[in-house]
Amino acid sequence: MKLLILDAGHCLSLALAREANRRTDTELVIEAGMDLEASRLAEISPDAVLVPPLVQPMDIEPAAVTAHAAAVERCLASCRELGVPLVWAVSDQLYEDGFDGPIDEHVRPEPRDEGLRQLMAVGQQIRDLHPRHLIIRLGPLFALEGSGAWLGSMLDSLVGGDELSAAQDVIFCPTSADAAALALIGMLQQIQCGAESWGVYHLAGTEPVSAFAFASMVRTQLVTRFEGLGQSLVLGELKALDHHHGQPLRRVLNCRRVLQVFGVHQKPWRLEVGRMLDAWCQAYRPSDQLLDRCGDNA
Repeated sequence: MKLLILDAGHCLSLALAREANRRTDTELVIEAGMDLEASRLAEISPDAVLVPPLVQPMDIEPAAVTAHAAAVERCLASCRELGVPLVWAVSDQLYEDGFDGPIDEHVRPEPRDEGLRQLMAVGQQIRDLHPRHLIIRLGPLFALEGSGAWLGSMLDSLVGGDELSAAQDVIFCPTSADAAALALIGMLQQIQCGAESWGVYHLAGTEPVSAFAFASMVRTQLVTRFEGLGQSLVLGELKALDHHHGQPLRRVLNCRRVLQVFGVHQKPWRLEVGRMLDAWCQAYRPSDQLLDRCGDNA
């Protein structure tokens, strides 16, 4: 199976590359940007095109959201022209106001934000015009590297001694980029073998948590690991934010359908964070900057 991945520097693109490198049944072609002309698509002739999500579309410049939506529309036009399946991953922030219970796929987001409405319009075009599609709604992605790598930037801030702010009244299910990549390739391999199970799927980690609780767990685990290495490093402090006046916003995706159709089990985010922290500490253990700071605090 050959996949064409757009936006090479995205944390999900990097995770897909790592997963494909461990397999012999998947070939990736990765484009640097988001533009995809029909001529280039015809030259590569992939089995599917995969577009990584725009990370935190509610929190970035409106122009960036508009540009992403326009790029996906152009990609859709090229895929339709050549009959190539399209896989588009989107942020759970499309559910701007959250939902009381776990959110099923049939619950259409109805955002007020203009940028989110643009993304919804693109998704509707994909559903209406291109039957061979997957729209994958993801929880907040975390990884160690790549654009949108929430965990990586969090660790940089903590070891840099910076104060880190996080909402304690927004509840969601963090999603490992590595776990999402594994699931996506598995889903596409099944489709390649004849499972014509196109449509919309939710994919997220288990155990709903607030952004502040997630960051607190990361900070605590990082302290524990440094202590285990015999190092004492003063980490940045955490600040809890409240945005919803005592009524937490829940944005929890129900992921039963992806299990029922493809057999994909959601990976506990705590285990994925632990694995990534182990890798991060191993990679940074000989770092001169960290050793200097540890020595200063010894």
